[in-house]
Amino acid sequence: MYEQHIQDDLIFVMFYAGVTVTAIIASCYLLLRRGNAFAPDITPPRTLRRWTAAFFAVMALGHIWYIPVIFLDSYDEVKLNYLIGGLLDSMTIFPLAIVILLVMLQDRKRPLWPVAAITAPVVAAMAWSVFNRSEVLFPAIYAYLLFLGIGLIIYMVREVRRYSRWLRDNYADLEHKEVWQSFIVLAVILLTFHLYAYTTEEPAYKYIMQVISLVLIGYLLWRVETLSDLSIAQPQSLPAAETAAHDNIGLLLQQHCIDTQLFLQHDLTLQQLAKAIGTNRLYLSQYFSGQGLTYNTYINDLRINHFVKLYREAIAAHSPFTAQQLAHDSGYRSYSTFSLAFKQRMGQTVTAWMRGAGTI
Repeated sequence: MYEQHIQDDLIFVMFYAGVTVTAIIASCYLLLRRGNAFAPDITPPRTLRRWTAAFFAVMALGHIWYIPVIFLDSYDEVKLNYLIGGLLDSMTIFPLAIVILLVMLQDRKRPLWPVAAITAPVVAAMAWSVFNRSEVLFPAIYAYLLFLGIGLIIYMVREVRRYSRWLRDNYADLEHKEVWQSFIVLAVILLTFHLYAYTTEEPAYKYIMQVISLVLIGYLLWRVETLSDLSIAQPQSLPAAETAAHDNIGLLLQQHCIDTQLFLQHDLTLQQLAKAIGTNRLYLSQYFSGQGLTYNTYINDLRINHFVKLYREAIAAHSPFTAQQLAHDSGYRSYSTFSLAFKQRMGQTVTAWMRGAGTI
């Protein structure tokens, strides 16, 4: 808990107010701004923007409902204020943080009522603590939160892996779509927060909490604004009667994807490819699965083969070129994405491959 006489630390009070204002501004930005100031070419998920805006709003409110501590001198009054604040936090900030993690996964709509169910025991225990002005249940609350955190981590690891497989089965370009890095960063931030919140009494604690809050605001803003809205191209199965014969998919891919170089189109989805060749996305997905491939692997193989072709043509013609330009001409917006796909396919980096080919 914060020290009782925070009013003696004017610098901290100003810092505390600054974090509160920052959270309010971040919330208003996500709710009111239509464009994307961080990545103008990306359309982020509207639902994620709204939930994150709500999270920032309650983060600001969380700072506000602890403000009375600054003016209280009685230990009992300070204790009651913290108990009430803990109750309000357990009803707002804690469940909203879980909701944001779930909404980031766009492969399907997950029910949110379990969030209320798993946080209900904490809310009930905190309500009892406020009514009785007692911290006797705190060890049980901490233990419950620990087990809940472990269970949530196990669940999210499983769901993120499932989400990654779904991406590779439906999207050629994974940039601005994957989220596993975000869960690692958010987990580290939240773990650090809880470690300091429950295990330390050092004077620097109150400053560390505010720094973590600022980092969390900045990171969530970046994550929300740089995550593509995948609902725009959400695959939908067509009636079987409207599909082409399953046995002809290989030929159709040759005619309508390889020969036309459709694979060079940025953000080409499985649904778009299925429509282009006149078949059903379910049949097309089954075809790739039968070949031991994901859709993402199939498209990347075609693009890397195209890169190799362009490279050899440039060498034969003694034309100036850069690997970055060839990668872009091969369907990649991001050179880092191309480099990773190239290494996975060729077993070595682009630089090493070109050096072995005698161009460096």
